[in-house]
Amino acid sequence: MSDAVLEISALRAGYGERAVLRDVDLRLARGEWLALLGANGSGKSTLLDVCVGRLAPASGTVRIGGHSILTDAVAAKAKLGYAVAPERLPPLLSARECLAVHAAAKRLATIDADVLELAEALRLAPWLDDAVALMSYGTRQKLGVLLALLGQPELIVLDETFNGLDPASGLLLKRHLRARVDAGRCGVLLATHAIDIAEHWTDRVSLLHEGRLVHEWPREELARLRASRDGGLEAALAERLIAGNLPD
Repeated sequence: MSDAVLEISALRAGYGERAVLRDVDLRLARGEWLALLGANGSGKSTLLDVCVGRLAPASGTVRIGGHSILTDAVAAKAKLGYAVAPERLPPLLSARECLAVHAAAKRLATIDADVLELAEALRLAPWLDDAVALMSYGTRQKLGVLLALLGQPELIVLDETFNGLDPASGLLLKRHLRARVDAGRCGVLLATHAIDIAEHWTDRVSLLHEGRLVHEWPREELARLRASRDGGLEAALAERLIAGNLPD
């Protein structure tokens, strides 16, 4: 049985006549945390939108836990946890209601105990019965992650999830995700501009440039960069982008 939680093959996608993603191939296994780096407009959010079923691709395949997001969406999404962006949370619902709605959508009898424990650790408890519209950006960001964790998903998809979080909450979430990954409970796909998170918390880093995956830093290379005094991943990334050291 394959340990892949995400398999993308020959993916092309865009908006109308504008092509954004071109021939993307990507595989993520259970027990891996992959960071997706790229400049604004490189296609990171578009790739995530295709992965979670918000955007239909022009061609290619996307499979989550062995199920096609195109032809078997219900089964694929049952294995998916997607952190809803703060601006997309329903403003009139409370945090508790958001958790209940998402739990019901995943056919859960109750909200996961570890999600409630994490909410307490993140000091979200005082906000559980307040409307989303009254929450700060960081508090809504925390809620989005909690929603993604419901139901023990095999694949967790995050888009700039650590933006707006205070340092203590950010560290707590990174440790929680790292523990889930290390226990083999899931794989995590994170789109980010935060090079420090990519370098120090993830297992692999892929660079998306003009709609193509053009380079990957595997686990061994990341370990070498962490130990380097020459600027680490930031310097390696800059070398490729600034010097134009990219494939055609």
